[in-house]
Order: sequence, then structure tokens, then C-alpha cells
Amino acid sequence: MKRLVLFVLLASLALAGCSAGKDAVVQGSSFNFVSPGGKIDITYEAPDRQTAPVLAGEDLMNEGKQLSLADFPGKVVVLNLWGQWCGPCRTEAPEMETVAKQGVQVVGIDVRDPAREVAQDFVRDRKLTYPSIYDPDGRVLLKLSGYPRNIIPSTIVLDKQHRVAAVFLRPVLAQDLLPVAQRLTAEA
Repeated sequence: MKRLVLFVLLASLALAGCSAGKDAVVQGSSFNFVSPGGKIDITYEAPDRQTAPVLAGEDLMNEGKQLSLADFPGKVVVLNLWGQWCGPCRTEAPEMETVAKQGVQVVGIDVRDPAREVAQDFVRDRKLTYPSIYDPDGRVLLKLSGYPRNIIPSTIVLDKQHRVAAVFLRPVLAQDLLPVAQRLTAEA
């Protein structure tokens, strides 16, 4: 009986790590994240967009090499927060690859994966071609001033000026992201 109770508690904690909370109101110096009314899909019109911080860290697949959002100037970027330990992320990864194959720049941030090799195996097994920043301790995410780091997976879409245009606090499909990316690509 004690084992069953322990298992249920551990399973609850694991699932909580992949879930979205409703208290997503945050303050920051540039991008101020606010989830009005607990929305999980948020879009920002051009006049309301705030510049995302320049996120940079070690490339997951290339130890010693730095990867930065600044490497993609003038491009719409789909920034995906994921971890190989997260069930919804496993379903979402091929969707991100579909978006990348459509010519949209996808950049992952691999969070809370202390064993780099396991995360690398995840990428290789799924034949993912888009790059990811390796962020096991969440230091890169700290630059997202108050962004709810416990919501994994989540996705932030940046316009060509790297201003936050959309936030998805849930697993997404390619059909969710492609229209947003295409609209942003068409903007002047």
C-alpha cells in the first residue's frame, strides 16, 4: 500500500512538471508576460509586442558551441521549451520538425535534462534537425523575466524583429504554428 501511495505521489509530481498553471502574470524589463484570464494561447498585435531577450547557451548537439537567437537575425523564430522526460514533448517534437521543414526557424531549449546524452539520443531517435540550446539548470530561461518555467512544453513565436508575437502554454501542432509563422513572415 505504501508503494502505491508513493507511486501516485511521484506520478502526480511528474505530471505537474508538464502542466500549465493559471497564474501566468509576470513582470520583466523588456518582455512582460501576462496571460489574460488564464489564456493558454496568447497573441500580440505588432504595436503591443515586446522584444524578447537574446537567449543563448551551449548547443545541445555540439558541446562547446554556442547557440543564440541572435544567430537568426531578421527571421521569424519558433522557440520551443522541451525536455525528453516530458510526455507531451515527445508528441510535440515531430510537429516542430514539420514546422522546421516548412522553412520556419525552430530553436528548442532543452530544460531539466541533467543527462545530456539522453537528450541527444532523443533528438537523434526522432531525426530532429532544428537546433536546441542545452539548459539543464534553467539559467538561459532566467532571461525570460518571470516566464512560467514550469510549463513544459510551451512555445514562443518571435517576429522578424524578435519581438514576442505569440505564446502557447500547451503542446502545439504544426497546424497551430504554421499560420502564425506565415503571417509574421509576410509582415513588412
